[in-house]
Amino acid sequence: MSPVAYDCVKLIVIRSGSAILFSEFGERPVKPGDVVLLGANVLCGSEPEGHVTVTTIYADTDFLLDQLFWQHADVLCDRLDAQGFADTIYTEPAQVLRLGEDRAGMLMPWLDEMVALSIGGAYRERFHRMQALWFSVMDQVAPFIQVTPYRASPRQRARARPTWPRSRRFAPVRVEARLVCDALRSDIARCWSSPELAALAHLSVKQLSRVFVDAYGKTPGAYLTMLRVQEMARLLRETDLPVAEAGRRVGWRSRNRATTAFREAVGITPSRYRAMGTVDGRAPIIETSAPS
Repeated sequence: MSPVAYDCVKLIVIRSGSAILFSEFGERPVKPGDVVLLGANVLCGSEPEGHVTVTTIYADTDFLLDQLFWQHADVLCDRLDAQGFADTIYTEPAQVLRLGEDRAGMLMPWLDEMVALSIGGAYRERFHRMQALWFSVMDQVAPFIQVTPYRASPRQRARARPTWPRSRRFAPVRVEARLVCDALRSDIARCWSSPELAALAHLSVKQLSRVFVDAYGKTPGAYLTMLRVQEMARLLRETDLPVAEAGRRVGWRSRNRATTAFREAVGITPSRYRAMGTVDGRAPIIETSAPS
């Protein structure tokens, strides 16, 4: 599967078979008993080793930030603190969690029911059941998530108190951010400059960076790199273009720059990615999914 990024958090449970996963952590084998946790806008691809079946939960980031706020209400003053707190304790954008087949096996009935409810479309009527299933899954998965310890200072502890969220972030993406995103997507090979993009949005460079990160979780430059890597992966997979030429097609002038950017985003070199795609007898990943 080509490296791709989603604007949500993904929880991928390996049900059967095996695959080689590649992301910012490099190459990792995954098998039954493993769960893959991917942050929003994190590139990840995979190469099945024969037949592999997974179930994927797509979790909205605002939904997760709400939960994080209430979970840590003793150290967070309000809902706006949740994003910074998440960035502090969850520093690994992609993780492979080795639950083991016994513990992962406990998830299967819950995942099956979540998928069935998702397909049925009864989100409103079965909302509380979906939440119960999600929390049951996370109760088993959370202990395996790598977390950076967070320690509140005496002053922070003195000020912290449980409060009703004063502000919500469930709002449409700002038009300036969407305008810049559309421009980047329309011409990924262009050598965009920060002042040029800022002028397009009628913002300062600093304001644009803040607005864009708030909307997409990455700076415009990092987002453009993600788009280029996705397209370069497609070219490597679907054409016989040399690596250097594929890199030039997406906007990188040298093979070294293209290789470095690709490896940093996907975890493997373009040559290694192309070689993985030429193995005979590959089988597609069979995926069931549930939103949360």
